[in-house]
Formats: sequence, structure tokens, C-alpha cells
Amino acid sequence: MDGQAIVDRIIADAEEEARAIIGDAENKAAKTISEANERADRVKTGTRAEVADKVRAISDGKSATARLDGAKILLGEKRAVIDEVYARALKGLTELNEGDSLYLLNALLSEFADEGDEILFASNFRFAEKAASLEAVKLKKLKVSAKRADIDGGCMLIGEKCDKNLSFGALLAADRDKYQAEIAAAIFGVTD
Repeated sequence: MDGQAIVDRIIADAEEEARAIIGDAENKAAKTISEANERADRVKTGTRAEVADKVRAISDGKSATARLDGAKILLGEKRAVIDEVYARALKGLTELNEGDSLYLLNALLSEFADEGDEILFASNFRFAEKAASLEAVKLKKLKVSAKRADIDGGCMLIGEKCDKNLSFGALLAADRDKYQAEIAAAIFGVTD
């Protein structure tokens, strides 16, 4: 073999080896790209699922918050209606006519007064002078005070052992504590 043939052979072998190296590199590059694309697809799928879960959680949270806020508003409005019912009841009690007012006072004194208690009427109680002639006042030897109390109608009993608040406001507050659920059920058709 002559020198040129050897050189040509070396060049041909080198070119073939270079093609093999390039082919291997291209195969490795294609495999690396394929693996990277698969990893990217898995990450993308996982991220989409994570985003969907977060969107669902945020949506559920916002829905729950909206339902809770709506329930709070509704409860507030229901309480406002009950407040108005009791405000009207208080107004009605303070505006009772003489006969009804004295009848109610006599019943309250009969039930709650102890012998010798002093009656301190509300500043807006219009029939204090006539109350001295009530049966309960005479039977229980109650004293009618000339002083007036700053209460919501009715009276206070000042006693030796204890004082009792028989103001219309206090009586209605006790009534509300006891019957509010029943009143709400009657008005709103619910039991809360």
C-alpha cells in the first residue's frame, strides 16, 4: 500500500469514527431531549393538578365564607326583627291605659313584693299616685316612694333583704331569654 492509500484509509476511518461519534451524540441528545420532555410533561401535569386543587380549595373556601357571611347577615336581621318585637312590646307596656297599667302592677306586686318593700316607680310611670290604693300595696304593707327611678317603665322594689327590678325592660329581657327561640320559630318558621 502506498502512502496515499494509507492516508486515505486513515481519513476514511476517522470520518467513519466521527460519524459514529456524531451518531452516538445525536442518539444521546435525542434520548436526553425525550427524557427532558417526559419530565417536563410530568411536572406540567403535576402542576396542573396542584393548581386545580388549589383553585378548588380557594373556591370552596370562598363559598364557605360567603355562606357563613350570608348566615351572619340573616341572623343579624332576625335578631333585629326580634329586637323590634320587644321594643314594640316595651312601648306598648309604657303606654298602657290606667286600668290595664294598675292591673298589671297589682299582679306584679302580688307575686314579687315582700311585706314592707318600698316601691320606686319609673320616671315615666303615669299612675304612681293611684298605685297606693292597690290591693297588693295594702295587703303587703308596701311603701310608695316619692323618688323616681331611671328605668324602662314599671317599678323597682327596694326591700330589706333584696331589691327587685320589675321594670318593663327587665321583665321583657327575662321573657326574651325564656321565649326567644319560640318567638323566632313563630315568626320565621325555624327553631334557631
